[in-house]
Amino acid sequence: MGENEEFGFSLQDSKATYVLSNVAEVVERILTFVPTKSLLRVASVCRLWRNCARRVLRTQQQLTWVSASGASSTEVHALCSVLAEEVEKVFLLPKTVLAMVDCEAFSGQAYCYEQSKAKKSRHSPDTVEELKLLLPRGCDIMGISTPGIVLTPSGSSSSPPQEYQEGEAGFAVMFPSMEGVHIKPFHFCKSISPTALKEAGLVDNPELRVVLIFGYEAFNSGASRFLRQILKPLAESNAVIAGALVENVFSPPRDCCSAGAYGVVGLALSGPKVQGASVILDQELSDPKEVEATIRRLKAAKIPERNTVGFMFACVGRGQGYYNQANVEADAFHKVFPNTPLFGLFGNGEIGCDRIVKEDYTLYYRDILQHTYTTVMTLVHLG
Repeated sequence: MGENEEFGFSLQDSKATYVLSNVAEVVERILTFVPTKSLLRVASVCRLWRNCARRVLRTQQQLTWVSASGASSTEVHALCSVLAEEVEKVFLLPKTVLAMVDCEAFSGQAYCYEQSKAKKSRHSPDTVEELKLLLPRGCDIMGISTPGIVLTPSGSSSSPPQEYQEGEAGFAVMFPSMEGVHIKPFHFCKSISPTALKEAGLVDNPELRVVLIFGYEAFNSGASRFLRQILKPLAESNAVIAGALVENVFSPPRDCCSAGAYGVVGLALSGPKVQGASVILDQELSDPKEVEATIRRLKAAKIPERNTVGFMFACVGRGQGYYNQANVEADAFHKVFPNTPLFGLFGNGEIGCDRIVKEDYTLYYRDILQHTYTTVMTLVHLG
């Protein structure tokens, strides 16, 4: 290589060094292509990069997710295995995570009748701790195990959602800190008071828009009455309520509860940028066309497509056995909302309302919140 060529390369390097050390607009543009975990690492390079990284983080206002299905080849659930890889690639800093996994693989509750012994449980302190270590410190994780899972594959919001009533499956929906959106986790067990409901943002909160709520150990004595105490004030609000009775909750920690104790967990979504709508697929609906027509009623809310997520909470008795064909309800949702990801579960009872609010006017309203043999379909928009 001649002296002129060496000089040319040296000059180019010095120009690049100057730009990357002094021109914030260029650095900021480059950092928009860097996944968040790597972005946090490069923020320590210098003050300019740190300030640029902070500004990029503030623009990451869209939710994302990681999904997994199929048997894991490791000792942990398939979701944990996939999450360990995919969390390095996400373009947001998770503030709140809603994770759901099938209870068969995660809790070891399915039995092999030929060998008369239980499958190995993947619900161990190590597995739960590993999930926490994958996410930022201070991130609120709500972890639920349930008989069946509904998920949209990772990668694209336009991917067709899938219903998994059998087999290993799970998802983690990650919400960043968003302007005009406040997501507050709550957990009640043993007792409930008006003060506790207020602190959770469930009462005396004029900005409450959506409540995702899940009861666990729901068949224990006193569990139904306890859940009704929480649902009663919610039925009188204008918020969209959606959820289910689930098998177990593995996060937040239940140190306050004795073994087998019942309780309720959930997320309260408040703020001027939050919108919600929900419909109930009644047990009389058995035709796919009727299902699609009912889901299409959500269009009346005129919720924007961007940064919107769908939730499906179905009775374990529905699905393929109910319709004699697979994926009916998830397919119907995808047909009506082809660019909205759908997540949810098959559970032991449904919580929800038929409520569509448009410009502060409720078009549909049903104040009975507990159901059986139904499906609650919900849209949540986060600005």
